[in-house]
Amino acid sequence: MSEGDLLAVWLTLRLAASTTAILLLLSPPLAWWLSRSQHRLRPVVEALVALPLVLPPTVLGFYLLLAFSPSYGLGAWWRDTFGAPLAFSFTGLLLASILYSLPFVVQPLTSAFVNMGNKELEAAATLGLGPLERFFHIILPMTLPSFVMAAALGFAHTLGEFGVVLMIGGNIPGETQVLSIALFDHVETMDYQNAHLLAGGLMGFSLVMLVLVYGVLQRRQRRLFG
Repeated sequence: MSEGDLLAVWLTLRLAASTTAILLLLSPPLAWWLSRSQHRLRPVVEALVALPLVLPPTVLGFYLLLAFSPSYGLGAWWRDTFGAPLAFSFTGLLLASILYSLPFVVQPLTSAFVNMGNKELEAAATLGLGPLERFFHIILPMTLPSFVMAAALGFAHTLGEFGVVLMIGGNIPGETQVLSIALFDHVETMDYQNAHLLAGGLMGFSLVMLVLVYGVLQRRQRRLFG
């Protein structure tokens, strides 16, 4: 494996880990609101969150590229504030990945919150526990398997991104060239040996990660119900 491929692997893992960590901070409040709110705008918010599931990645990437461009509002503000472009940068990749992987983290959490009863929360409220205490002592332990699954889905989905990251980051080795793009380059140049290394490594890593996640969930289920 070449040095460029190793850089692509490291960049991809860094992007996936950063995206997952940020989504695990941002998604629970949004998922809780979607699971409990009766606001008339909830269907609109749900549709916006789920949009990356049905929208072609290149369409999302195109509009994000326009938004990140120095000629438009967000991109111009970012350049003027931080002195660096947002498009074709790791920060741009990170923001695009957060938006693209958002439904894979929000939807499992929303389902878990919907299926969770209110009796425990009502009892905790009568004992004087505040919102954060109720979250860490009641909600999180009850929905922990869904958090694990949401994190795994968000991480795995970011690992396999292609269309969005290509549109936003281009193909800059060591800066924006992620694993899927490096793999595409090898296939395009008929370098199938290195393509096999990257594809097989990605497939093996994803399989091992999912086996570990399902193993943890199964052991937890046995402890709770066995």
